[in-house]
Amino acid sequence: MKVKVQKIDGKASGDIELNDTVFGVEPRADILHRVVTWQLENRRGTARPTRERSDVARTGAKHGKQKGGGVARHGDRAAPIFIGGGKAHGARKRDFNQSLNKKIRTLGLKMALSSKAKDGLVVVDSLELKDAKTKALMGHFEKAGVAGKVLVIDGEAVNDGFKNAAANLPGVNVLPAAGANVYDILKHDTLILSKDAVEKLEARFNG
Repeated sequence: MKVKVQKIDGKASGDIELNDTVFGVEPRADILHRVVTWQLENRRGTARPTRERSDVARTGAKHGKQKGGGVARHGDRAAPIFIGGGKAHGARKRDFNQSLNKKIRTLGLKMALSSKAKDGLVVVDSLELKDAKTKALMGHFEKAGVAGKVLVIDGEAVNDGFKNAAANLPGVNVLPAAGANVYDILKHDTLILSKDAVEKLEARFNG
């Protein structure tokens, strides 16, 4: 698949041949759904449990007399009615981590990239900015016709000037190629890849 390469300001900068095994896969909704669900569930923190009467360190010895004290008979300080006792019907530990076959995760990422390659993919030669200012970057996006939510993916590390300029733009997120994931790719309207990111992603799947 051949696509046009442009500079960050929208000017033409040649063509690039995208690998069809990465950017030409037919998307399947069931695969993308499984991968997105797996990602979001793994982002959830473990629900903390409360300590019940079997979890607290309290004496089990009978305290007080059986009769004559004017109070109810108790034999365990861990009962919920006592200070320092266990919680009655407390929250249980819930771990939301899911497992997903590595082949399915890889296929899902290829499908997400392929869906953007059909509609909403912009390839730029590099993400270096002469004027690393938010206002300047906004002007470049307007010239290039980039609008809505934008995800920018660079090579091994994102250029610091570009990252700082994009930090104040609403709806613009920046990731290195190693951090590319299905959820972030699909939730953005436009995907911008540097030529270095294209090489890293293709090498990631074909290396």
